[in-house]
Amino acid sequence: MRILRPLTIAAGIVFLWQIIVWLSGAPHFILPSPTNVAIAWWANHMMILGHAGITLLEIALGLFFGTVLGISSALMLAYFRPARRWLLPVLVASQAVPVFALAPILVLWLGYGIASKAAMATLIIYFPVTAGFFDGLRRTEPGWTDLARTMRASRWTTLTRIRVPAALPALASGLRVATAVAPIGAVVGEWVGASAGLGYLMLHANGRLQTDLMFAALLTLAVFAVLIYFIVDGGLRRALPWQPDHLQA
Repeated sequence: MRILRPLTIAAGIVFLWQIIVWLSGAPHFILPSPTNVAIAWWANHMMILGHAGITLLEIALGLFFGTVLGISSALMLAYFRPARRWLLPVLVASQAVPVFALAPILVLWLGYGIASKAAMATLIIYFPVTAGFFDGLRRTEPGWTDLARTMRASRWTTLTRIRVPAALPALASGLRVATAVAPIGAVVGEWVGASAGLGYLMLHANGRLQTDLMFAALLTLAVFAVLIYFIVDGGLRRALPWQPDHLQA
């Protein structure tokens, strides 16, 4: 059923897509049919997969650096009051600036290569990881920390044995959100300026009215994004076996 359900959903989406094409009568350069997109994907699959590899690398680098920076910032916010007073307002204010507006600046500073796209993905991933982990650290059960204090546990022991394990479910939630939005940073960076990647391919295909190729690249990005999310989600479930899913089927 785990395999049949997503295949059924995908088949339903493709069928609905084809129905919309039939009913709207839109020309193929406005809304190509699933068949045309499939033909375009197969005819250009090596090129599409090559660009997909670049985008996946950018997403992976963004996830790594965004997670490391987010965890480090959350620990700093939780355990150093001066840092909390200075860093927390900056962190909140940074979200008022649309990250998309920073893409041209990052491309100008870091160039048209992978670095600027990984930086964009890092910026998008950074906040949900930081916010989730920091929220988990500050919402640790007070009775546990009182017990640690009574037993004269050091701050390091309290951190590693109580606060961090208790905050891991919140960190996992932040990582799930970060994984879902990670492709946005990479693709937006490629739209602003790049020489490779699925965003670059979609932009050029759109300029040449190769809409079927653009849809093929978009669907490839969607499939890879969903796969990355479920891989991360599965890894987090295995890493946190004591945090069961209480939702009823």
